[in-house]
Amino acid sequence: MNSGQLEEYLDHLTVERGLAGNTIDAYRRDLTILGKEIGSRRKLADARQEDLLRVLRRMRADGRSPRSVARWLVAVRGYFAWLLARGRIESNPAEHVDSPKVWKRLPTVLTPEEVERLLAAPDRTTPLGMRDAAMLEVLYAAGLRVSELIHLRFQDLHLDAGYLRCMGKGSKERIIPLGQEAEGSLHDYLANGRPELLGERKTDVLFVKRKGGAISRQGFWKLVKAHGRKAGIEADFSPHTLRHSFATHLLENGADLRSVQAMLGHADISTTQIYTHINRERLKRLYEDFHPRA
Repeated sequence: MNSGQLEEYLDHLTVERGLAGNTIDAYRRDLTILGKEIGSRRKLADARQEDLLRVLRRMRADGRSPRSVARWLVAVRGYFAWLLARGRIESNPAEHVDSPKVWKRLPTVLTPEEVERLLAAPDRTTPLGMRDAAMLEVLYAAGLRVSELIHLRFQDLHLDAGYLRCMGKGSKERIIPLGQEAEGSLHDYLANGRPELLGERKTDVLFVKRKGGAISRQGFWKLVKAHGRKAGIEADFSPHTLRHSFATHLLENGADLRSVQAMLGHADISTTQIYTHINRERLKRLYEDFHPRA
């Protein structure tokens, strides 16, 4: 195996594509598997399609998950595509090797009634309750990721115009409308809750802890679970469940997929299409539960 050429590729992934160390290690392990299959007879760059197929058959026989096998194939394809682009090989042996089917588990979604109970759970007569209510309302109204929510700044809000500005994955900015309920909760929090929590401290962080500073992901997860228990929600859910619920409820009420994609900040519409599967499954269950001849 030509380890020098492999390390050059891994350096390319690190420097030019900015991949994390753990990802680089995973690519190295995956490509080493192919190198061991070839052995000392040929260089890794000389691998043929039948070499890849032998590795895939062995992985499947060993019980490797489809997701694990698919990840291995992504690493191999990327390596040979890099070699091909540099004129070091004449064809990509992985080009016509199909990925295994990866079945995605449908994410948990709350019913509209469960969402209402969750949003009503915080005690809005206290500063912390006002904050929690505003955070939950914004999370559901805008379909934000938790990391996006806790990193919101005061200047990201444009309540007069009814929207907020969010910096999502890949530093991509998106503008998301807010509903009246979320706006009302934000006004209450900004007028009464946030000043009480901050005291004399100054910060542009929107949602703050009792002594100032941003709330952590773990801290928000704990308060969401606490409010969920108070609301009597039995489903195993997380803060991200409200994002799933946001998208699903929009589609159930007639929103088009492209609009939902834009609001969620998905780069690829295939990622958003998971919510059409959820919608279809829910409709199927409703039919089976209520149609007299189901």
